[in-house]
Amino acid sequence: MIESLNSPHVGRVKALISSRGSKERSESGLFIAEGIQCVREALSSSTGPQLQTMYVTNSALEKYSEVLDQAQCEVLSISDDVARTMSDTVTPQGLIAVCEIPNNSIESLKPATKSKFIYLSEVQDPGNAGTIIRSADAFGFEAVITSPNSVDIYSPKVVRSTVGSLWHIPVYQEVPLDEILNWDCTFVALDTAAETPLSKIALDRSVVAIFGNEARGLHNLKGLSASKDRITPVRIPMPGNAESLNLSVAASIVMYQLANIPTS
Repeated sequence: MIESLNSPHVGRVKALISSRGSKERSESGLFIAEGIQCVREALSSSTGPQLQTMYVTNSALEKYSEVLDQAQCEVLSISDDVARTMSDTVTPQGLIAVCEIPNNSIESLKPATKSKFIYLSEVQDPGNAGTIIRSADAFGFEAVITSPNSVDIYSPKVVRSTVGSLWHIPVYQEVPLDEILNWDCTFVALDTAAETPLSKIALDRSVVAIFGNEARGLHNLKGLSASKDRITPVRIPMPGNAESLNLSVAASIVMYQLANIPTS
């Protein structure tokens, strides 16, 4: 059992979840996932991020033994104090996994018939990004693509917010919009100032839904002004009194609508 707070294992995990963890994750190709939901989804997925090592307290091992028995990675026992030190949450579940970041290349992603994709432009909030990934998984989207200067998808808060969906839908990071604008797709961009309501969108091909920064929206989206003939701004009609919607809520509404439009 690992009991020392000075163990190299503790140092490795803390480096991956620290405020400067993005650099460590990028260089090592590893990230941290906490809790039984992420581990359960990781063990059931053959295509998502692979588990490298799991750190488990005795109480977690006893509670989740049926799930953990399926693990084919290294499983190490840790004390409760070590689990608290390794954890990024207020109430740790005693189950921490070191996972491999998939080597997803945008060049390998090609739209097929009726494909649906999400593009996040400089989205910064981890909760928004994680919830959008979860909704994209729920509504049958094929992939989530993020622009440069977007939140690190493999940061602890984003991973936690996906509630395991990160193991079901691939993510492609640091992709400029220009790299996908030549796809044979309908591009729609959520914009509160748009004239076209979401309900008026018709699909005769695959679709990419674009969501902008929480504060600036799409104003700084490179390629948007030069590609107006390729991108249709859309709005969500709101007959009530609320001035706006949280980004992840609005994105989920758009995804639900696009998932239920018959493709002609």
